[in-house]
Order: sequence, then structure tokens, then C-alpha cells
Amino acid sequence: MRQGQKGSSDMEGKKKRDESPAPTDGHKCRFFRFPLLVATLQLLLGVAVTAVAFLMMAISPSLLARETPHWAGIILCLVAIVGFVLYFLHYLPDERSSMQFFVKLLYFVLCAIGLVISVLVMAFAGHHYSQANSFTCEQVGEDCECKLEPEDPIARTFTYEGVSDCEVINGTLTLYFLLQIVLNLVQALVCAVGAFILWKDRYQVFFAGLQIGSPSFQQWQKV
Repeated sequence: MRQGQKGSSDMEGKKKRDESPAPTDGHKCRFFRFPLLVATLQLLLGVAVTAVAFLMMAISPSLLARETPHWAGIILCLVAIVGFVLYFLHYLPDERSSMQFFVKLLYFVLCAIGLVISVLVMAFAGHHYSQANSFTCEQVGEDCECKLEPEDPIARTFTYEGVSDCEVINGTLTLYFLLQIVLNLVQALVCAVGAFILWKDRYQVFFAGLQIGSPSFQQWQKV
């Protein structure tokens, strides 16, 4: 009797080990479910960066594209749209759907690109912010001419066309540069969080090795 009970318990234990765990729905919390919150933040930050950039462009048509990074905000809005597409896809564990795998890969790559772009914009904005803070400007007709060192006769002159008051360059423009630094810093952090969560969900797992003696090699348990 004892041998029969022992054999029955061994068979039940082996059967439990062979059974793969039922897929769990990781989407129980609807609003805070990834990537809804991240994509929403990316969209809001992208719109904010674009709006500030267009306000900067209204100051003077002489401002260059690297000084008015509307392109960075537009790219982040596209990243957010891909995040919303990923959110509304039917979830399957372990990327059993090729569409889900492709969208997750695309979103990961775009988050990484968004991180690099945000850091690049911060570098440009930081440089122009320190530069604009050191400007000495004077009004010349309808333009504003600024120099870093007015005593230097061969110092580079920065001409801002269509500026009726040079205080806009020393005040409003520097404020916009500072705002771009803050917005793109937050934007870079959000992109880094999105990329990290995708990487962790895909790769930061290990196999417990509970089924080494099992004939079904395809049913390993993730923990």
C-alpha cells in the first residue's frame, strides 16, 4: 500500500512539473498598465517641446533648427503613438504573436532613439543658454546684434532678424532654452524607463530547472 501511495504521489508530482504555468494577465491595472502611462507622458512632453520650439521660432526667423527643436517633440509624439498601438494589441505571453513582437521591438528602438535625441537637444539647449546669458546686444534697425565680447573687434556677431527689442534675446529666449533643457531631461528619463521595462520584460528572467527530467522540453517554468 505504501509503495502504491508513493508511486501515485511521484506521478502527481511529475505531472505538476510537466504542466507549464497558466499565462497570467499582466494587464490588470488598466490605467497604469505598460505602456499606457509611459506613452501618455511621451505624448504630453512631445507636444510641450514642440509648442515651446514654435514659440521660439516666433521670436526671430534667424534661429536655427538646432535652437528650436520642434523635430524632437514630433519624433516623441510618433513614439507615443507606437506605444498606444502596443497597448491596444491583444496581449499574449512570450511574444507568441509576430505583430506583438514587431511592435514591441519597434517601440524599444524608438524609445532608445528618443533618449538619444533628448540628450542631444539638452546639449544644444545648454550651450545656447550659456551663450545667450553672456550676450551683449544692441538694436540695429529692425535687427538685434549680439556679441560675447563687445570689446573684441573681431568677435563673432550674432544677428537676430525681426527682433524689435533686444531684451527678448537676453530674457525670453534664455527662458525658453532653460525650459527646453527641463522638458527634454524629463523626456529622456521617460524614454529610458520605457526601454528598460521592455528589456526587463523580455530578458530579465531565468529558468528554474525544475523540469530537467521531464520529456517535454518545451515547457520550462519562468520565475
